[in-house]
Amino acid sequence: MAFDDVLVRLGVFGRYQKRVYLLLCLPAISCALHKLAGVFLLAKANHRCQLPCEETNASYQLDNGVWNTSYPWDYKAKTWSSCYRLDANFTPGTCMSGGGNTSMPCDGGWVYDRSKYHSSVVTEWNMVCDDAWLRATADSLFMVGVLLGSIIFGDLSDRFGRRPIFFISLVLQVIGGLGAAVMPEKVGFMLARMLIGATTSGVFLVAYVIAMEMVGPSKRLVAGVVCQFFFTTGYILTAAFAYFIKDWRHLQIALSLPGILFLCYWWFIPESARWLLTKGHKEEAKELLQRVAKENNVTITDDLLDELLESEVATANEEDSTPKPSILDLMRHRNLRRKSMLIFFNWFVNSGTYYGLSWNTSNLGGNDYINFFISGAVEIPAYSFLLLTLNRWGRKTILCGCMLLGGISLLLTIAVPSNTVWLLITLAMVGKLAITASYGTIYVFTAEQFPTVIRNVALGSASTCARVGGILAPYANILADYWTPLPLIIFGALAFTGGLLSLLLPETLDKKLPDTIEEGEKFGLGHDNPIELQEDIVENGISEKENAMKPSPQKQ
Repeated sequence: MAFDDVLVRLGVFGRYQKRVYLLLCLPAISCALHKLAGVFLLAKANHRCQLPCEETNASYQLDNGVWNTSYPWDYKAKTWSSCYRLDANFTPGTCMSGGGNTSMPCDGGWVYDRSKYHSSVVTEWNMVCDDAWLRATADSLFMVGVLLGSIIFGDLSDRFGRRPIFFISLVLQVIGGLGAAVMPEKVGFMLARMLIGATTSGVFLVAYVIAMEMVGPSKRLVAGVVCQFFFTTGYILTAAFAYFIKDWRHLQIALSLPGILFLCYWWFIPESARWLLTKGHKEEAKELLQRVAKENNVTITDDLLDELLESEVATANEEDSTPKPSILDLMRHRNLRRKSMLIFFNWFVNSGTYYGLSWNTSNLGGNDYINFFISGAVEIPAYSFLLLTLNRWGRKTILCGCMLLGGISLLLTIAVPSNTVWLLITLAMVGKLAITASYGTIYVFTAEQFPTVIRNVALGSASTCARVGGILAPYANILADYWTPLPLIIFGALAFTGGLLSLLLPETLDKKLPDTIEEGEKFGLGHDNPIELQEDIVENGISEKENAMKPSPQKQ
């Protein structure tokens, strides 16, 4: 008897599962706060060179006469230069100069407009002009942390259990968050943020696994999508925190403190019963399942549980003795290789575009807080759309359609007049809505494309490609300093290309999913003739040993 069969007996999504599921979804809010906070922590403010005649606490505002005689005109930005001043003789007190024709870099520092942001990492450590790339690097290093965290904490949770790794990640997240708030220099801040990025994987992904391993198979799709609403809630709350807390250090502390509340979960969140079974902890798993049955008002006999324990332990032992698949198994066969490359590219595009658009809201013009709020709010209809259509219209239709819609919307920004800010924002938000829906779809679509024996490897590889997209996205966003729509055009071109390439993938809705390498290679070829199928198998070199690899219920 498989573990999923027992979940059906216990209650597919009973009272116990709902309680644990809700508790484990709440940390997604905290993770969203940290992932999106860079928009405000690293907010850039209007700035200008500090003039030799000014005090350290000088105001950003100047008389028109001082602007005219002190700064060169930036014809591209259509305003006074923010990175150069004129080499002229200034009159002490009035800062009026005798005029100068030579531009020179800001040798005395910068003066910032603090009307919108009292302080940010950018204004404190002067990440502007020649050092503007440091803003992108800070966000990029955060995503490097997310990548490392998904690898490290994912492996540790498989080795030592979901529960202890979840709490270790929580503690490290609070330490990293508070540490970032008190760092005296920018390198330490970036490293602390990288640690926070790593812990978001440990907290969110491990909590997600614990929750989903207790949900019955018929409810997993809905439970997986609904979990994203909690992340979206954190997304929207980030704007609220930033609106009321203008100092970046105070904001970082405020974003980190909620993580302390989740430490009380130690008394409420159990270990994953599925993990206990695979590690041979029979009595602990049996006790946990009995508690589930009791809270769900279900009666389950000891004989049934014993049968489950024996079946699961036997399966785990068989899995341990089976050769472990690797990414080479994806690349060795023609059809699997083709599907893998298409899916990996789409993960790269979806992640890069999603985070690129999320972090780009302050470059669109208008009110930064409203832009960010709308960017988060559009995720609600995006995920609602998935709940209503994913099992009706098919994964491929939604993935292709949303990526094409998002790509077209973003590409249209190339034709938006510079003074029509509302239209630029509208097209960017349509693109964000569409890419959010496609990003939610690709999780399900990818899991169904690959055979069971190699599904975890494929998902892990795809997730790595997604993190690479997130790492590169901040560098696309700094191009907005040269032309506001440029990042949107780059993301739009990638999304449109990904949508077209998705047409080459097979639909998975209502299809029997592959279990073995042979079935995975056959899936999507459209061969009904056994002779043609055998020719494909021979041509692609699928060995009998690979074909004999059996699926593990735990990995489905």
